[in-house]
Amino acid sequence: MLSKESLPNESRRLLNSVPALIEKTFPIPGRFRNTLPSDIRKLSGLLTNNRGERALSYLGRPNFLSAYLYWFLPWNLWRLSNLLPALNFNLSEGDVITDLGCGPLTFTSALWITRPDLRKIPLEFYCVDRTASALEAGKKFFEAVTSDDDTWKIHLVRKDINLNQPKAATADHKSSLVCAVNFFNELYERVPHNNLEELRRMAQKSSNFMRTQASEKSSILVIEPGIPQSGKFIALLRDTFMEAGHCPTSPCVHTSKCPCMTSSPKEQKNKWCHFAFETADVPKDLRRLSVSAKLPKERLALSYLMTSTTAKTEAQPLVRVISDAFPLPGSRFGRYGCSAQGLVLLAGEKKRIEKIRAMSIINQNELILSNNIDKKSGAVILELQ
Repeated sequence: MLSKESLPNESRRLLNSVPALIEKTFPIPGRFRNTLPSDIRKLSGLLTNNRGERALSYLGRPNFLSAYLYWFLPWNLWRLSNLLPALNFNLSEGDVITDLGCGPLTFTSALWITRPDLRKIPLEFYCVDRTASALEAGKKFFEAVTSDDDTWKIHLVRKDINLNQPKAATADHKSSLVCAVNFFNELYERVPHNNLEELRRMAQKSSNFMRTQASEKSSILVIEPGIPQSGKFIALLRDTFMEAGHCPTSPCVHTSKCPCMTSSPKEQKNKWCHFAFETADVPKDLRRLSVSAKLPKERLALSYLMTSTTAKTEAQPLVRVISDAFPLPGSRFGRYGCSAQGLVLLAGEKKRIEKIRAMSIINQNELILSNNIDKKSGAVILELQ
């Protein structure tokens, strides 16, 4: 996994100060503060088990907006902080970024916090969401995070996103980066898990819509929850982007068929591309609030895809590590990886396997090809030298 040590000290300080900054920026009167944990729990239920009861404008309700700002926003910032430092955005002065379904500007704030190398580059953000109160709260929070630094220009765009009408959200501006964080799951969550064709159609519509926002030389980033349905959607989205000339640049190290989609439906239930990380070092205030809401979090997970029209991923002997370490027979340990040859299993001594981080890239020339196949997954076993 990516370590917080990969963040500059100032970024870690900002990230750790988020709960206190939220409380200062969005104070809750005492009589309503007592209900915050239960509001967080209710909102969590509406976003997971009770989706059918959720209104499209749920963030328009003051109690749910407070719950989102105090709990979901910092957890999402924490989750993104494990990914964004590793991505190559290749942004230049004057570039436009479109953030679809942005909520309270989570991606924009996370980018500022985790990428100090981009803070001095004048960029223009079009943040698109249906809920005005979430947009306004997000801009207020972003201004608090940046201490009113005006290098990045923020445009709030209040509108519904209709995938059946792929119109540019930024008027005459085409974007160098188009992103969508935790957005598409609110659309494909209604698709039955066994209806792969409908999920494929949803991926095609999503790809078309995002490409409508993008310039000829652009990158597109989609980040979704690290659950099986999201993993399937991401794999199908990858196919549609490649068909349109958008080459996957991360996490993929190849343009071959996604290994997670080449097995039988039964095997796919236990195989999907996602990355998980622990939460032992989150701020104490956030951990206490999570306990009060009866929603403790020990691990966070995400599935994501980044594509580009300018980069080409050649077939190289590379392996992207895509799982935690787990025990194998014979007192050994392993981690799954993705390669142009399909799913592979990295195997070796516990200490050596545990030193490898999820999301790391390993040159296959540093590994020894064994004659064995992992019986559980069908993956080729590669031994650490």
